Amino acid sequence: MAYVDWMIKGPEIATCNCDWGCPCQFNALPTHGDCRAAVAMRIDEGHFGDVDLSGMLWANVLEWPGPIHEGGGAAQIVMNDGSSEEQRSALMEILAGRETEPGATIFNVFETVVEIVHPPMFKPIEFEIDIDARVAKFAVEGIVSGTTEPIRNPITGDPHRAQVTLPNGFEYTTAEYCSSTVKSEGAIANEWANSHGHLTMLHMNNYGPIRP
Repeated sequence: MAYVDWMIKGPEIATCNCDWGCPCQFNALPTHGDCRAAVAMRIDEGHFGDVDLSGMLWANVLEWPGPIHEGGGAAQIVMNDGSSEEQRSALMEILAGRETEPGATIFNVFETVVEIVHPPMFKPIEFEIDIDARVAKFAVEGIVSGTTEPIRNPITGDPHRAQVTLPNGFEYTTAEYCSSTVKSEGAIANEWANSHGHLTMLHMNNYGPIRP
């Protein structure tokens, strides 16, 4: 099947309500029975057909009543308010998992397990990230705010560094794991502290992550 050619590349902040490590990464059930997440990305390079997506920011707040694979999820997507109508429509195609080989990207997989997609919002998005330091911050006023920091040794308090590599993953190849604190409100209300987070350079196209 022929798809509209697209590609996005840039840093991603991903957080969820599970314990550090996130059981999803290992095909295990969620820590607390349900799945709740908040994700943000800055697109440093990207396009959808002839539409330039470079410089766009997006965030997504998600919830599922049980494990993700059982479905019934909801999503609230936010894109930066400085984006054009053409850019917004193009990015929504990607985030909705369209123009993508089935199962190739996290967006396409999530499309099969999300039943409610709240109308997209267009607001200023704050985004800061240092992947190696495992420190990041994202915020959309009135919608979501989140921070990450290194996982700490419980005895010494020293930073504990952990990387996970998924050679066949549909989101990333290698990510730095960290600790997240998040609060969201509005259509989807989430709140957690000292929970899972990972930071990575997201680089993918119609056929999945582009491997180094």
